[in-house]
Amino acid sequence: RTQYFGLHGKTGHLVTAERIDREQLCERVRQCVLRCEVIVEGEMKFYEIEVEIMDINDNAPNFREAETELRMSEDRAWAGSRFPLRNAHDPDSGPNSLQSYELSGDDHFSLAVQTGPGGAQRPELVLVKALDREEAALHELVLRASDGGEPSRTGTARIRVLVLDANDNAPVFSQAEYAVRVEEDVPVGSTLVSGSATDADEGLNGHVKYSFHKISDRSSEMFHLDSETGEISLKDSLDFEKISSHELEVQAHDGAGLFDTAKVTIMVTDVNDNEPELTVSSALSEISEDAPHGTVVALLHVQDRDSGANGEGRCSLDGGGPFQLRSSRGSYYSVVTSRELDREEVSEYNVTVRAADGGSPSLRSSAVVALRVLDVNDNAPVFAEARYSARVAENNAAGALVLRVRATDADWGQNARVRYRLGEGRVRGAALSSYVSVEAETGALYALRSFDYEEVREVGLWVRAEDGGAPALSSNVSVRLEIVDE
Repeated sequence: RTQYFGLHGKTGHLVTAERIDREQLCERVRQCVLRCEVIVEGEMKFYEIEVEIMDINDNAPNFREAETELRMSEDRAWAGSRFPLRNAHDPDSGPNSLQSYELSGDDHFSLAVQTGPGGAQRPELVLVKALDREEAALHELVLRASDGGEPSRTGTARIRVLVLDANDNAPVFSQAEYAVRVEEDVPVGSTLVSGSATDADEGLNGHVKYSFHKISDRSSEMFHLDSETGEISLKDSLDFEKISSHELEVQAHDGAGLFDTAKVTIMVTDVNDNEPELTVSSALSEISEDAPHGTVVALLHVQDRDSGANGEGRCSLDGGGPFQLRSSRGSYYSVVTSRELDREEVSEYNVTVRAADGGSPSLRSSAVVALRVLDVNDNAPVFAEARYSARVAENNAAGALVLRVRATDADWGQNARVRYRLGEGRVRGAALSSYVSVEAETGALYALRSFDYEEVREVGLWVRAEDGGAPALSSNVSVRLEIVDE
């Protein structure tokens, strides 16, 4: 959920945006890979990039408890007896992780290391010679854990062995492994599992208490173990998207130090608690009205942090209009034109894309792409009337306004700017332009000379209206001037 990388838009260099901690990102994952996409906006393309985070030896082996106390009954601790010790934890991977253990401090004990499932090392304390409480009631040892880094890092834990009198029964769990499946929205404080152990002894030797024997730091923040009942309850909210399963080990021990260990697996199931995230990766803000069918106007990405059907995001267009949605590779969608646009019909669009997941009930989200349609000079000026006529009294004053023609253009801006001019013609052998003129901006028609009914009784002419497009579009209208006798 964090932006670990940045992109230099001019050079195309992918750079780190902040410090990357492999152990925080990829706990219990052998190969740590971050994936991202790069969008080339001009080309409406995207490219997938995988960056593998390589481990360095920046963590030393660590014991959860710096000091461990073991209680051994002198009549049960004979030579060759084995006692499991707490594991050290090193979050690094490969050679940089935990490699070996060493024991020092007392000739009564030696160290054996067992290899468990998956190659995990389990240290065990081996009794070399029998204990005698009257000879020594306390033995102090040091367990050292080392990793394979260069240079090597180490961690230590002190082990105190208290020699006790006889206790001939150890606690026994009702089963060796407990498994429970819970939904991620289970309330905080709920009891998830109860692992009970019994001890046949009486008194202090038969009083069983519980503790975590093996648990990760993250799990210890989420689960509480009741030391008296063995119930494991939830003390922080679960999140399937972060951790889908937790493995714990619980130890039951009696008052004399004898114990039994059980494995607890808590599997978290997904709940549809994340709505699809719809992101506009690239989009046009303007498009020409003569753009061809199938022009891409936006590229969108949908993702859902849930899993299974809860994480399957599907997109649809709201309303429709001259657009359609196409599914691209992976979780990308493109919005394309489904027909030619007409700015004179609709000049702006707000295209709403909706995403819904497959959960029940389904969660939804939406994104809006605002698009302005640019004008193309596809409309000629249109006169308000099919033809114009006017009556002009003879002996009129030169420069008198005769009539006004008017044309409009459905286009926009310069394409809709109309100018007027006279068509060519002659009156009694003289150029028409010597009798009348038209004002280019307003379409006003003026008489340039005084008319004489006995000489000219009617003047017919054409006025052309032309827009400012390139190329320009135009239309003509006929004008008839009738000279009235005085």
